[in-house]
Amino acid sequence: MRIKKFHPLQSPHRLLSRSRPCRPGTGIPLFFQTVQAKRYGFALLLGAAIFSCNNENPKQEAATQKKEVLSCMRVPSRLAATGPASYNEQALAADSTNRGMVYIPGGDYLMGGDNEQASADEFPKHKVTVHSFLIDATEVTNAQFQKFVDATGYVTTAERKPDWEELKKTLPPGTPKPDESVLVPSSLVFHSTNGPVDLNDYSQWWQWVPGADWKHPEGAGSTIKGKENYPVVQVSWYDAQAYCKWAGKRLPTEAEWEFAARGGTQNGIYAWGNEPIGNGHAKMNSWEGDFPYLNLQKDRYVTAAPVKSYAPNGYGLFDMSGNVWEWCQDWYDANYYKSLSSKTTTNPQGPAKSFDPDEPYTPKRSLRGGSFLCNDSYCSGYRVARRMKSSPDTGLEHTGFRCVKDLK
Repeated sequence: MRIKKFHPLQSPHRLLSRSRPCRPGTGIPLFFQTVQAKRYGFALLLGAAIFSCNNENPKQEAATQKKEVLSCMRVPSRLAATGPASYNEQALAADSTNRGMVYIPGGDYLMGGDNEQASADEFPKHKVTVHSFLIDATEVTNAQFQKFVDATGYVTTAERKPDWEELKKTLPPGTPKPDESVLVPSSLVFHSTNGPVDLNDYSQWWQWVPGADWKHPEGAGSTIKGKENYPVVQVSWYDAQAYCKWAGKRLPTEAEWEFAARGGTQNGIYAWGNEPIGNGHAKMNSWEGDFPYLNLQKDRYVTAAPVKSYAPNGYGLFDMSGNVWEWCQDWYDANYYKSLSSKTTTNPQGPAKSFDPDEPYTPKRSLRGGSFLCNDSYCSGYRVARRMKSSPDTGLEHTGFRCVKDLK
């Protein structure tokens, strides 16, 4: 089946009113498929913005508005709005012990943005108390996810045909149904460009690839053979939830994730502290060079790296900055921190529902940690306070997860 590629000349305004180019504080709509011009009389651009740019720090607003290159993450959504799959929930995890997990002692900290790259949804900083918990030392690997699938027969979101009746609930009213050739098991795959491109147009480097899933992260011709210790990717929030339930664990809250990422420090920008990312030895897997066409590979990898490839943080946790984005339990609400600003909150569980002002039709869950695509000239996602969001059905080549466990 032919790969569906974004076309740079498509005109997004024909479908969605939110078709402006991204600037600080604005949304970035997704337009990832042209289908049957004969049927609709024009090229239908199906949109569902999942990650949006909201890079407006109140303390740095004037300076930020002058920037043409945006420090934000832009990736499209998988074309699927499906819930969790049916599988054998009675199957027991092969290892129900705490092996591979790290004890995180509870404590207080200031949650939120630490530097001028922080976006509006990282403010205000607020005091949070978290109880002690256990967290996986690494992201869940392909080998671990394989055991789960073998035990339960689970089928991931990307391996299932998108359900239009569910999908349209997350799109603007009146969005036409795409052609059936689009509604096939697929996911989104990164492809570097041949040279500089407009960083406002992420269609230049994301492709909708039939057959892309956790076993074939780059499409039907790819494989995870020999990559058993790499983080599993192309998994949705639903997939991560199913794995956690099988393993007797759960996804971390944003508060737990950030507390653990800080490694016992206060107000550090990165998981290793405040040393700039480009100084010294490679600290994590990120994009080094000119995004999205030139990666100098100082960290040795272009895409995901094996877990434990870089030094751990102060708690002994690997890849809390870079490598792949990690799902959290919380709904995403751009204004959630404002509701916590005047008090100390113990074990915050996130908002009761999702709210993204840029894409109000699409409920979203939170992600943390950044990925191998992050670069300071484009995306500072590897900062420990950086918040990101995506619809729970979305899986991408740079998205995975790790689990936590409550102490009895």
